[in-house]
Amino acid sequence: MAPLGSESEANGRHRNLIGAFVVLLLALASAHLPEASQQRISGVLQASVLRPFIFTQERLEEASVGAAQADSLMAIVDSLSAVLSTHSALLNENRTLRDLLALAERAGPGYVPATVLRPGTSGSESVFLVDIGERDGVRQGSPVVNPRGLVGVIREVRSRSAVGMDWTHPDFRVSAMLADGSAYGLVENRPGRFREDDRLILNGVAYNQEIELGSMVVTSGFEGGVYPRGIPIGRIDELRDEQGSWRRSYWLIPMVEPGAATHVVVLTGRAGGDALDAWAGDTIGADTIEGGEPPR
Repeated sequence: MAPLGSESEANGRHRNLIGAFVVLLLALASAHLPEASQQRISGVLQASVLRPFIFTQERLEEASVGAAQADSLMAIVDSLSAVLSTHSALLNENRTLRDLLALAERAGPGYVPATVLRPGTSGSESVFLVDIGERDGVRQGSPVVNPRGLVGVIREVRSRSAVGMDWTHPDFRVSAMLADGSAYGLVENRPGRFREDDRLILNGVAYNQEIELGSMVVTSGFEGGVYPRGIPIGRIDELRDEQGSWRRSYWLIPMVEPGAATHVVVLTGRAGGDALDAWAGDTIGADTIEGGEPPR
């Protein structure tokens, strides 16, 4: 005994064959009829035997039109997304450049704007290039800063370019103090397992000197003219350890993320004076310099 499904499929095929045969006979028979009769027969066929086929064809055409419209809308959405992304990037870059020019104006004529280039090779993650050099007044040991604070320092100078290291370099260190001058120490890099884990540490703080979390740490200007006094380095994050009963060290939250520093200013000539005012006010906020909870 044949399954019910097979019998139903067979009946369906038979009905289709009979319908096609009937349509063929009517087409042959109506070929010699008057035009009015042919139109009546055509209307009857479209309303009966051919109706499922016409309905299917209409649905297929509607689906094809819908797919074409969806593709067109997706192309428009992709174009708008690309325009908005480019527009946002340009706005961010313009904002950064305006902040940089404002910083250079506040800091004085000795600060020259520059663009940072990363080599992108293995082992050079903490090294960068700037597109200004000896002819622009850059020298070995020139500080590199941005509107947030200290980025790094120049190590090698060429005629039209220079090589610098940022604070993630193992050799980085700078004499530092609290912004109010109440405590002094040495800021150094502590490498992590990955570059993203690198941290800054403030060493050599007197044991009897308690520092509030969020206090701003700036350059002290004690390196013989390398760094001027007052460039922001980072904020106090937490106590790292106590060295016996005579020294403390603290982890810092850096003011600058080196990988995000694409535009900087380089101090040319000899450092001198107090640079803290250049970063005060609307650049990093006076409340941040005076202390407060560091952002996470």
